Amino acid sequence: MEVSEQIQNRRAIEAMRAGVPNQDVVRIMGCSQDKLEGAFIKQLEEVSANFLSGLQSPGMLIAGDFGAGKSHLLEYMQHLALERNFVCSKFVISKETLLYDKSKVYQAAIKSAVAPGKTGFALTEIANSLKFNDPVYGEFSKWLNQPGIEICSWFAATLYLYQYLKGDEEIRDRIIRFWSGDKLGLSELKGWLRRAVEPAAYKLEKITAKELARQRFHFVSRLMIAAGYSGWVLLIDEVELIGRYSRMQRARSYAQIAGLLGKVSGTRMPGLTSVMAITGDYEAAVLDDKKDEEKIPGKLKASDNADDLVLCRQAEKGMGLIRKKFVLQKPGSDMINSTFVKLRTAYQKAYGWLPPPEIVEPDLKAPMRQHVKRGITIWDLRRLYPDYVPYMVTVPIKINYLEQSSLGENRENAANNT
Repeated sequence: MEVSEQIQNRRAIEAMRAGVPNQDVVRIMGCSQDKLEGAFIKQLEEVSANFLSGLQSPGMLIAGDFGAGKSHLLEYMQHLALERNFVCSKFVISKETLLYDKSKVYQAAIKSAVAPGKTGFALTEIANSLKFNDPVYGEFSKWLNQPGIEICSWFAATLYLYQYLKGDEEIRDRIIRFWSGDKLGLSELKGWLRRAVEPAAYKLEKITAKELARQRFHFVSRLMIAAGYSGWVLLIDEVELIGRYSRMQRARSYAQIAGLLGKVSGTRMPGLTSVMAITGDYEAAVLDDKKDEEKIPGKLKASDNADDLVLCRQAEKGMGLIRKKFVLQKPGSDMINSTFVKLRTAYQKAYGWLPPPEIVEPDLKAPMRQHVKRGITIWDLRRLYPDYVPYMVTVPIKINYLEQSSLGENRENAANNT
């Protein structure tokens, strides 16, 4: 059933009123960050070439103040990527999705994934799109079964079972859930293999949860290419929450930033590319004020643990990427006026009431979200109470970077029960 233009515009207005942009917003309002839009399109175009070279397409870290339009830009980027046949995962860093925990990040990426033109669970749709006689799938299977492959044989074994146990949808569903992040017992997998091939055909190694999460990223990004998609795009918002982690949790988070943006040699994931959003003041409030660039390497380099030295190099790369971030263009008079022309038209189509143009008074120091929400609120009041004269007071929001132990302990090194 086709959604009416009025409902589309009303959904867009409601989303902007709440400060949570959706696809209706980006379809109606577009994007005013032309340079970043161009850089992102180029980033997408590089995915195929880099995939053939076995490389991950370098990602992008964008920064802007609260309400500057980071979430809107990520939503718009998802719109662009889906149009170009990419699978997209858009999610936020939170108490449940801790950036230093690769397993949590992977679960968030899979749960939020959207496949172009599909409405079901993305990984199921992707698996159902596999064509086992297609040369692209053949190359994927050949890569997965080659000697010395960098990911464990659990993936080769489960892909084989998914292909050859076509009549057992329950097992195929369990395999997809394993690819999605669920645990899978060793005895259970061996039992399935006995039904198809000798279990000894696959050496099923033990693997930690941390390493399994990394390998799932690597496997699934290639699986998407094998299924006919252009690649996998991660759009990660509110990265600034890491400023409230402990120092060592921040170190692991900085390493994650470097890895997800394709800047860690040896752990790159072909077919995957990422965009991450962070507040503009993070650099000064955390890297400078908390002296992360000095204290984190100092502590890690004093360790005798080789893993700490690797973490140190990766964390330094991550902090360097924050220094080199892309900054959102601040709204000038032309940008604000152009936005309000579109906003006014959308409001009229949503409510059948044309807002007066004279109430918009651009404040070049205010973020775009403040302009938009202020305009919508005034129009609501004028539409419902024509004689009322609105008076608006705005208060800037400051980001809290105080460390919080409630954000959880690092469980990345816990063994996976496989």
